[in-house]
Amino acid sequence: MKRVLLVGGGHAHAWVLHEGVQGEVTLVTPYPHHVYSGMLPGFVAGHYTLEDIRIDVAALAARAGVKLVLGRLVALDAKRRVARLEDGAEIEYDLASLDVGSHAAAPEYALAAKPFETFMEQWLEAKDRVRNVAVVGAGAAGVEIAMAVAHRANTRVTLYSDRPMFRPGLARRIARQLARLGVELREGVAFADGMCKDYDLVIWTAGAAALPWLRESGLAVDDRGFVLVDERLRSVSHPEVYAAGDCATLRDAAHPKSGVFAVRHAPVLAANLGGADRRYVPQRRTLALISCGERYAIADWGGVSWEGAWVWRWKDRIDRRWVERFRL
Repeated sequence: MKRVLLVGGGHAHAWVLHEGVQGEVTLVTPYPHHVYSGMLPGFVAGHYTLEDIRIDVAALAARAGVKLVLGRLVALDAKRRVARLEDGAEIEYDLASLDVGSHAAAPEYALAAKPFETFMEQWLEAKDRVRNVAVVGAGAAGVEIAMAVAHRANTRVTLYSDRPMFRPGLARRIARQLARLGVELREGVAFADGMCKDYDLVIWTAGAAALPWLRESGLAVDDRGFVLVDERLRSVSHPEVYAAGDCATLRDAAHPKSGVFAVRHAPVLAANLGGADRRYVPQRRTLALISCGERYAIADWGGVSWEGAWVWRWKDRIDRRWVERFRL
């Protein structure tokens, strides 16, 4: 029987578990639950409970007849087809799929936004004692978290970005919402280590970095260390290895590291692990939905944008529908 190794319990592998995959399947993930990134700012703002935003990966694995190993992968030998865990255990595979995301390369004094599970735990410990917060990185994740934190009473937030992150029209809408919530935007300013003493908490959302073991695995990677895959989400150097979500870069159609694309990868990955021959075609335009602390959001579709409470309700329906798909 074919030995299938799933590494990571992210968006794409949640879908694979939901759809099922043939073989002797093992899932390795550090966490029994997966946090849906689209609802994380709403959790920080107080609109969602922990259960609202989590997918029970352990339960999905049990229902699919998949062996669950709660652990962290530290090495992959693509030539030998062997994965090694933090505790020294080794797992051999015939077919492997990687959905391990990326991480925020944060300094020691900062709270990294990724992995989301760790961020949530540390945020819950810190949220009632912080009154002056810095958020580093003003991409979609940074502005959403900054506004979510500012939505909490008596919390002053400063958002740092060393460069513009949005096209002008969308940037103006975001800037208005940041100002409405009292978030100070310091655009064109790089956060220096010495600044940390001015804040109770520094949240780091800047940059998506590849996990170090990917570069050392023998798999072909891009210049940032992410796995290079073809349109079927297969490694371009080792076709028995698939990769999806943030940890993958499409060789001929690279796109941003975003949950939007991870969700789109999911059905293609599930189908191909099941023996199909589906191609992933990146959409030309993507829908961006940015929550603004309160139950208010901004939508952007290929350069056309809207905002309002109705956009938040629209986003809420989309997000809840995704999570509910995996409820047992």
